[in-house]
Amino acid sequence: MDLFAKDDAKREIDKLSKDIAKYDEHYYQNDAPLVTDAEYDALRRRLEELEKQHPELAQKNSPTQTVGAKAAKGFNKIKHSVPMLSLANAFSEEDVVDFFDRVRRFLSLPESDTLELVAELKIDGLSFSARYEKGELVQAATRGDGEEGEDITSNIRTIDSLPKTLKGSGWPDVLEVRGEVYMDKADFVALNTAQEEAGKQVFANPRNAAAGSLRQLDASITAKRKLSYFAYSWGELSAPLAETQWESLQKLSAWGFVVNLPEMRLESTVAGLHAFYDHVQEKRSGLAYDIDGLVYKVNRLDWQARLGQVARAPRWAIAHKFPAEQAVTVLEAIDIQVGRTGALTPVARLRPVNVGGVLVSNATLHNEDEIARKDIRIGDTVTIQRAGDVIPQVVSATRTDETAPKYHVPHTCPVCGSEAVREEGEAVRRCTGGLICAAQAVERLKHFVAREAFDIEGLGAKQVQAFWEEELIREPADIFTLEARDRESLTPLRNKPGWGKLSADNLFAAIEKARNVPLSRLIYALGIRHVGETTARLLARNYQNFAAFRTAMDALAAGDEATYAELTAIDSIGSAVGDALKAFFHEAHNRALFDALAAHLTVQDAEAVNTSSPVAGKTVVFTGTLSTMSRDEAKAGAERLGAKVAGSVSTKTDYVVVGADAGSKAKKAAEFGVTILTEDAWRQLIGS
Repeated sequence: MDLFAKDDAKREIDKLSKDIAKYDEHYYQNDAPLVTDAEYDALRRRLEELEKQHPELAQKNSPTQTVGAKAAKGFNKIKHSVPMLSLANAFSEEDVVDFFDRVRRFLSLPESDTLELVAELKIDGLSFSARYEKGELVQAATRGDGEEGEDITSNIRTIDSLPKTLKGSGWPDVLEVRGEVYMDKADFVALNTAQEEAGKQVFANPRNAAAGSLRQLDASITAKRKLSYFAYSWGELSAPLAETQWESLQKLSAWGFVVNLPEMRLESTVAGLHAFYDHVQEKRSGLAYDIDGLVYKVNRLDWQARLGQVARAPRWAIAHKFPAEQAVTVLEAIDIQVGRTGALTPVARLRPVNVGGVLVSNATLHNEDEIARKDIRIGDTVTIQRAGDVIPQVVSATRTDETAPKYHVPHTCPVCGSEAVREEGEAVRRCTGGLICAAQAVERLKHFVAREAFDIEGLGAKQVQAFWEEELIREPADIFTLEARDRESLTPLRNKPGWGKLSADNLFAAIEKARNVPLSRLIYALGIRHVGETTARLLARNYQNFAAFRTAMDALAAGDEATYAELTAIDSIGSAVGDALKAFFHEAHNRALFDALAAHLTVQDAEAVNTSSPVAGKTVVFTGTLSTMSRDEAKAGAERLGAKVAGSVSTKTDYVVVGADAGSKAKKAAEFGVTILTEDAWRQLIGS
């Protein structure tokens, strides 16, 4: 063998293994794929080819020998009693023929024997395994790395259609049902609309939405989202279900599971499989959910057992993937769209091209990292793909003009000129203009008057939109001058369509009432990124009054490190909140807007601190495992007594309360000379 060729192969195998492992982690753990399915499949096929040519170079932990990625931190882990395998892929009719022939050869089937396969739709969602004991749901887990997954029991229980107690009779004492959780297209659109209105993350596709919803540490969030599932296989069984895959699925359906039986076929020829594949491709766009291919499984379970598995996949099943719908065109320009939350999104303006029956002239470029990674420049010939049949995206670019300059996302907002910043760990750059940015202002004003903020009765989203269009309200302070300006107006509010004297008077009375506002609501109403209701209350409790908060924000904006450290040490408030507050108040126009608003308000101090408590005004850190109460209970109790609970130890910390397995915080407290208390000593101190 040519040593240079072998060296090249080793380098490529090493790079492919590293890249695929990274993509697996982002896809399975973060629900945030870095590459398209087509790109990922191509990389894996290339690695498989190289390992086949050079088996001595294959790594022990090669991605071709593993499934998914390890369970993410934050979840309890569940070890699968029967591994959850992945599937080998077929990308052409020839691949399906090879699979069919391999199965027949392995089983030594004579030509006269029929080989039946169950053909089912390959749902694009998140795999799960749900364990039932004596007919009761006891636990559920994600696929994880195939051996160990994440405990999603409380989350899976929020899916109404998944039985908590099995129906009928005859089910085995132990039954692990496996399937795919998904979000249908209509629910996906509704979720993204709600997320955008709330200023929260929007999802790129239904698969990400389903995975992100199911893998929530707080199951109440999962419960608010409409998730569906299909059951299609099983893991551990205390007794066989039936003799065939088809009969087993019928039983799962009878026991209360949602099985996609209407979209399954039992076929015994390659021609039959191909015909069904073509049929599904034609109807794919009309389905309520996303699919990315078909799955073929040997029907007889005794043959499945004989066929067994290789590495990460069973020999008795294969996924027949759909080709991505792609087209080639020219990138004529790149525009920047500013979203409601200030996110700057680059959009490709394309020479119109037909992709899968849809004329596409715009496509997302996601973010600046994607543009740099693919080296996309204006004038390039680009390949366009409709991701999930919905969102057009640029897959790759071919340089047609070598002199074309690299594209850089602007560091200032194209709408208002404010600084656009990129937080550490984020791919998105955001405008800091907030309420003065026209791209964000209307939605931020709607947030300002919302129930959880100023809660001005009679001034809802519809009225805010109308007042904005009529230039009556452009910033929050305008709300509180509206009545005075209305008295001088030639077209007063009471004379406008839909209004009258009573409704106008009621609105002005509600605005007058809103002038007296708690500090926490004022902070929340500003719509600062990462500052929700809970965080606003924490900030108000920490600073106590408007003057102290305003002074601290000035110091923060000026780069005072001590103020930043004190802020980010507040329990549950870290660098993300600190950076967001700093970015907001760093902008002179935001400070001016805030002061103009405050001039019309009477800001109520936060709840008075319990000054009679021995820990009133003291800064406390809890660390380790407490035995008589949870950490959350201890924190809440300390705050009721007027203490400030911090998440990290500093020289300003008064007490560090240590439980079992206390770590670095206890050590740091000793270094700083901070008083260290046991749990019992803490309870004695507070008199409990």
